Formats: sequence, C-alpha cells, structure tokens
Amino acid sequence: MCNIHATDVILHAFDWPYELVTKRAKEIAQAGYKTVLVSPPMKSLKTKAGTQWWQRYQPQDYRVIDNQLGNTDDVKTMIAELKQYDIRVYADVVFNHMANESSVRTDLQYPSDKELADYQTEADYFEQQKLFGDLTEPLFDYPDFVEAFGIKDWEDKWQVQNGRITGGPQDPGLPTLRVCDNVVTQQQNYLLALKKLGFKGFRIDAAKHMTLEHLQQVWTEEICQDTHIFGEIITSGGATKPEYELFLEPFLAHTRFGAYDFPLFQVTYDALEAGGSLKSWVDPYCFGQALSQRRAITFAITHDIPNNQVFENLVMDEALEWLAYSYILGRDGGVPLIYTDLDTSGYLDKRGNPRWLNAWNDPKMVAAIRFHNSVHGEPMKVIEASDDVLVFSRGEKGIVIINKSKRAQTVELTSERNWTDLLSGREYSSTKGRVEMRVSGISSIMAVSTQ
Repeated sequence: MCNIHATDVILHAFDWPYELVTKRAKEIAQAGYKTVLVSPPMKSLKTKAGTQWWQRYQPQDYRVIDNQLGNTDDVKTMIAELKQYDIRVYADVVFNHMANESSVRTDLQYPSDKELADYQTEADYFEQQKLFGDLTEPLFDYPDFVEAFGIKDWEDKWQVQNGRITGGPQDPGLPTLRVCDNVVTQQQNYLLALKKLGFKGFRIDAAKHMTLEHLQQVWTEEICQDTHIFGEIITSGGATKPEYELFLEPFLAHTRFGAYDFPLFQVTYDALEAGGSLKSWVDPYCFGQALSQRRAITFAITHDIPNNQVFENLVMDEALEWLAYSYILGRDGGVPLIYTDLDTSGYLDKRGNPRWLNAWNDPKMVAAIRFHNSVHGEPMKVIEASDDVLVFSRGEKGIVIINKSKRAQTVELTSERNWTDLLSGREYSSTKGRVEMRVSGISSIMAVSTQ
C-alpha cells in the first residue's frame, strides 16, 4: 500500500532548523503529536546571511542534505531523537523542478560547477553528508529538462504540467524536469536513501505540476511500502471546480496517495464566513466537497496561505481559525496537519506576537489534540446543525459543540454521563439524564466523558 491508514496528528514544523526539531522532541511528544513534517532535506542555497523560506523548495542536489536548516548529520540526529518518543518523521520532497539560478548562470547543470568544485574542496565534509551517488558528476543536465516556457493558463493541464512556475513575465522560472530514465532513477535513489535514514512519509510538493506518468514511475511498490505519501494539489474547492476536475480527481483516481483536503478547507472557510452555514459541515464528502477519510490531510492553514500573496485572502480571523481546528480535530476522518512557523510570514496575532510561532503548543491546541487522540476510532454522529451551531458526538467518549455566532448558545443533551471540556476545564454534570452546556460566542467545546 502506498498510503498507510493513519489519523495521528502531524506537526508541520515549517522552516524549523532540524536541530530545533531535535531540541523540542520531548515537548512535541508531550503535546500529543505522533508525526513531524520537516522542510525539504536536500541541498539548496545556503548563505551566512540566511535565505528565504522558498529557497528550501529550489533543489540544487538530492545527493546531499546541506541547506539553511541543517545537514545530513542534523537530520540523522533529529530522526533518532524523535524515535525515542515514538514520533515519525515525514519529509517534504520537491520533484517537479530544480532551482532557478538564471541570475548567476545560463546552463542547466545541477549542481552547478561551483557546487561541484565545493564538493571537491570540502571533500571530507560532503562525503559525510552524502546520501548516494558520485559527487564528482552532475546529477542532472540539459537533456533532463523540458523546453523552457512559463505557465500562462493555469487551467490548461498540459501547460501546468510542462511549463515553468514563474514569478511573472520577466522571471525565467523554475526549470521543469523531464520524465526520463535519469530523472526517475535519481528521484528513486533519493527516496530510498531518505527511507534508509528513517523517514516514514513524504509530502509531494507541487504535485499538480507533475504528470501521472511521472508520479507512477517514481513511486514504486518498494518505495511506497509502509510509507504515508500525500500530495499538495491546491484547488479552490471540490467537485465542479476546474482545478479539482483537472488535477486532484485524476491524482486520487490513478494513485493510492493521500492529498491535502483543499475541498474541505474551502467548505470550512465558507462556512465560517458571514452568511455561511455550519450545516455544510455535516457530510461534505457526500457532496464531493471533501476527500475520503482514508486519504485526506486536513488543515486550517498551510504554509502557502500566509506566505504567498495570491492566497493571503484565505487567512482566517484568529477566533475562526480556532473553530476550524475544533472541527478538523473533533471530526472523524482525515489526518490533521497543524501548521507552525518561526514568524516566516510576518503576521501578528491580536497580542502583537508572531501569529503561528507558538501555535503548535498553544494550550488550546494541545487540548484539542488530546481530544482527537482520546476519541480516535469512535463514530461521529451529528446531534444538531444550524447556520451558527454544530453539535456532534464521538461515540460515548466525546462531544463537540461549535458556535460561530457572537452570542452565547445553550445546548441540552440527553446523557447519563458527566463531561469535562478539555479546552476550558469546565465540568458539566448530568441531571436526570440531561446535560446542559453553554458555549460562548465564537467559541467551541470539546468535552470528554468522565465516567
């Protein structure tokens, strides 16, 4: 199986140095995470002054891990430390393109002559960091790339999967790799090397830019075995939306991989907007507005949303983002992914602090993850659904109440059990088989049974 069934919460430690992940291993485990997704472990631009986050997504070489976040030694130490706490590590992999180095050279050799010279000058260091291959030879050269042209029509499947991702008409863009024996072999060698290091899963960056032929050739049964694999295919919704029909639906139909559940994200975003209805959360899969439970990576925000201008309008209000997390961590199905960064985007919260800097171990987040882990495997049953309020149970173990209105709401439940809201610590007792729960405006309750 290419996509193992997993519902454990993933921490997306976006742009964290590998050493920092190692340092926080115990805290990550205590917060309830079972998996950590790290930024691409490969060779990319590194300078003494530092580099931008997007440089991590411009590969120079797969055979060496050496970038602004650390090297192969750091990755080995990180994986070993997280293993002590039974935490799996997933790698972000970039296979569609190589680095745009047009500002310093015109050829398509990767790594460049400069990097190859560095390998020889610092031979001992780079041999220590090497994953596979011969560092005296290039990894890729001109025949490994498709003809250069920038994508202009993002609803033209051929253009999207053969053209270059560019920053505009004046930008030559990211050199797009060709589907050929050398590219496929080198990418397979890289994945096998990462698995040997101990990586248990892979996020396929820019998956909609890769053809099904490319994906199917690279990801062999051996590579997929016991490995959680999911693609990033950004869409503006589910069934009937052009990106869904062109890219996500074929990806799901012809691979066994999981994918980011952008259809569900759009449903969630729309439901929380003024005029939206929480009724749309009852069974979005039934209407083609969510992925199947076994293949969905669910989220309230991804790294692209706050860090790319084209998606910034999808950043939710803080209070609404928490309601979104209550939903995806409370519901049954999907693998929740929690985004956090080191103030990459520059967004501040209402207290003036970097908005997602401590999102991963915020007490409310830790409580919501605890709820998710506590009710794992319990069936979800909707009890009440209106435009502003959604109430559902998770078997006899959990109750979730989400109130998007500004006014407090009171929900009366039939139950012989007593309950504790993990988000607030408030206790609710059963009286004559009835439990009354009051939820404040724009807030939620995630309660577990205490008997």
